[in-house]
Amino acid sequence: MRLALPGGTFTVLLLLLLGAQPIATDLHLPALPAITRDLGPASTSLTVFALAFGISQLFSGPLADRWGRRPLLLAGLALYALGALGATFAGSITVLAGWRAVQGVAMAAILICARAAVRDRYSALEGPRVMALGLSGLGVVALLAPLLGAVMTQYASWRWALACMTAYALGVLVWCALRFTETRPARVPGGQGSAREVLRNANFWAWSSLTAATYGGVFCFLLLSPMVYVERLGLSPLAYGWIPASGSLVYTFSTAWCRHRLHRRSALACVQLGAGFSLAGAALQIVGAIWWPDRVAPLLLGHWIFVIGHGFHQPCSQAGAVSELPQAAGRAVAWSGFITMAVAFVLGQSVAHFSHGAEGANGLQGPLTGTWPVALPMALAALGIGLITRWWLPRAQSA
Repeated sequence: MRLALPGGTFTVLLLLLLGAQPIATDLHLPALPAITRDLGPASTSLTVFALAFGISQLFSGPLADRWGRRPLLLAGLALYALGALGATFAGSITVLAGWRAVQGVAMAAILICARAAVRDRYSALEGPRVMALGLSGLGVVALLAPLLGAVMTQYASWRWALACMTAYALGVLVWCALRFTETRPARVPGGQGSAREVLRNANFWAWSSLTAATYGGVFCFLLLSPMVYVERLGLSPLAYGWIPASGSLVYTFSTAWCRHRLHRRSALACVQLGAGFSLAGAALQIVGAIWWPDRVAPLLLGHWIFVIGHGFHQPCSQAGAVSELPQAAGRAVAWSGFITMAVAFVLGQSVAHFSHGAEGANGLQGPLTGTWPVALPMALAALGIGLITRWWLPRAQSA
């Protein structure tokens, strides 16, 4: 059965569903230092969320292919709201991390159904353009989320920031219950795909690696930038809220630029252009970490340039990973998401360990001083992006 919605309505639903991820992460970024003071190391809750999100995708993907997108999507939105509500009233960092894990499981179901629905409705050629449009809308949500979280944290409490997640999830749940119908094809040539088919596809691995590399750099920014900007560089929570918000504005512009170029250029050409921005942004941050470790400007400008590349990589790689696997779209999205979060988790935890050192997350007085905790992982991610787009993807496409 096809989705009984006009294209514009589906696009709005798509951006709201994709926007659930920045709501779950960016909204409470300005609150991390306050949560750390009240409950303990707040970075724990973000890493637990990422771990639960990554692992649970391996289960959500097959369920989306077997049961359909709609029932899993509605269950995921309800569980997301429950997890957000529990986190709002958490009395310890352990309880907070537990409820964030529930949100991570729910987030996996939501994103898998949203991305699989794009493959259900659109061809491999149209998919990147539709995904770019949805991610442009996600950029608007990601722009507003940290600003709202900063205002709530500075003038009310970090708990109000988490309460906003509950309201968002309930609103989207009601809309999807009323407007979203099943998109999974009733019959697919060749039958239902398998995980083995996904993992044997060279094109899947190349595009999924690009998704993992670009998101790995951004995840480290999400994990460590609040402490760097607020604790080391002295910004207030409200002032810091403009940092991820400005990055989201740049990301929105970049996905729109990518969508425009996809009408005239291939997805490979677009991500190769994006790789140039990724490398340039990371290089600027490294220069800043060496010569101006106490300055905001090189770190922020480098982040903006890196995010331009991120806006090219995300829609192309997310659509590309499932382009050859319409019969196993749920499984392909699931494995791609798992690989992405595994890479982000390992990279983030490694850098956080060297950043925190002996004094823990509050002090951030480790071997990686200054702005290195943010600059180093983004540089490693940019190098991976360059290798994937210039060497691996061309070979996978020709094969």
